Amino acid sequence: MYYNGIYHQFYQYNPNGSLWGNIVWGHSVSTDLINWIRLEPAIERTTPSDINGCWTGSATILKDNRPAIIYTGADTEKRQVQNIVFPKNVSDPYLREWIKPDSNPLIQPVGQGLNSGQFRDPTTGWIGPDGLWRIAVGAELNGCSAALLYKSEDFVHWTRVDHPLYSSNASTMWECPDFFAVLPGNNSGLDLSAAIPNGAKHVLKMSLDNCDKYMVGVYDIKSDTFIPDTILDDRRLWSRIDYGNYYASKSFFDSKRGRRIIWGWTNETDSSSDDVAKGWAGIHAIPRTIWLDRNSKQLLQWPVEEIESLRREEVSHQGLELKLGDLFEIKGIDTLQANVEIDFELTSIESVDPFDPSWLLDIEKHCREADASIHGGVGPFGLLVLASDNMDEHTSVHFRIYKSQEKYMVLMCSDLRKSSLRPELYTPAYGGFFEIDLKKEKTISLRTLIDHSAVESFGGGGRVCIMARVYPVTLINSSTRMYAFNNGTSTVKVPQLKAWSMNRAQVNVRKG
Repeated sequence: MYYNGIYHQFYQYNPNGSLWGNIVWGHSVSTDLINWIRLEPAIERTTPSDINGCWTGSATILKDNRPAIIYTGADTEKRQVQNIVFPKNVSDPYLREWIKPDSNPLIQPVGQGLNSGQFRDPTTGWIGPDGLWRIAVGAELNGCSAALLYKSEDFVHWTRVDHPLYSSNASTMWECPDFFAVLPGNNSGLDLSAAIPNGAKHVLKMSLDNCDKYMVGVYDIKSDTFIPDTILDDRRLWSRIDYGNYYASKSFFDSKRGRRIIWGWTNETDSSSDDVAKGWAGIHAIPRTIWLDRNSKQLLQWPVEEIESLRREEVSHQGLELKLGDLFEIKGIDTLQANVEIDFELTSIESVDPFDPSWLLDIEKHCREADASIHGGVGPFGLLVLASDNMDEHTSVHFRIYKSQEKYMVLMCSDLRKSSLRPELYTPAYGGFFEIDLKKEKTISLRTLIDHSAVESFGGGGRVCIMARVYPVTLINSSTRMYAFNNGTSTVKVPQLKAWSMNRAQVNVRKG
């Protein structure tokens, strides 16, 4: 949340080690979303209603400008219940201490068809036209996934509405639901408790299947329900926030800059023993501004502009041509901590390959089969990052263009299968598709942020985002290389390529 000039980030944290367990709420603060001071934990396991874990929840700024956090606790019976905390001293700019009132737990898993072990992760609260607060809680209801709706006058005493905000029989449980308003084609954010302008849409985001998915639709205030614009029975076809290693994301309205920011967690994909040796496990992706495209169909995301404050040495190239098999090395920057932005211009679409809609059901499988070494009509072209001198290790981030009956489809892959010579790592080939109008758009953009084990990529202006974790042996022994490449039969032009070394942010420095 953003409160009185300070960004607060709360996160699931084990103070006793880098393996899962003993979960409390870690707390860090920042004035710029980039450099962070770590404080003592905000919420610890001290009461019967959270003694077995202080799990996910959300912060809300109340009408008197006082923040409150509702979070899930695992109680003495290991039921999941919803609790609240308030800051002990709102004049403390860092809000170091939080108080648990005697009214906890506020909400218990009571009601027919409710699974007490699948009832968690309350959303940020919002106010309806009737002046009542609302939150949604992820749940399993009669064997189906649901975002249960609760109302309150005072944010403390809650009553469950007799119908969910939305439910689906396509899955059994949604974790970390998020609900927010967006204006089509406008990258400004909306405060859900303020007056929502005409023409706005609402987004319901949920975490399941090890990824974050979302629906765009309308919030019917009269019936207090979310109505998706499109309902797809096969959840494999649901839109995704990120097509890589990205989960449990949470958005908030940044009143400082009038934008909505979403933030996701990316876990380690090496071993538990590696986590113990590092002394930490799990990182957050770069915070992203998130908004809805002008067609009201797709969310777009872009790293917050503050990340550019870390840029240092810059290299720039214009007017490159990449023919079949070409590798262009990007030199003059620190390839272990880098920001690369590259535009690809297609010289011909005559040889574009046909699109098969069945690929949408398992895009990772298609990325494995059509990898960066296999020549296509238009593509693959993109970046090779964190590459060893002999290319035994490299991570490929690339595009392929396909033609369906009425439109062109762009496949974006982040292929980790050759990212490391270490055995037994999880090295998938992530992928996502987006549509493109090649008559209007002449270029396809790619932005990749690299920070040692993190490779975070944004394709087509943020239409597909892929967060990846890689652990090359090359990182330990020497520097790495970076290339732009083309393995398609059609030549690809690069009108613009820019790359920067990135400074190290000050993260979780202890002060005060």
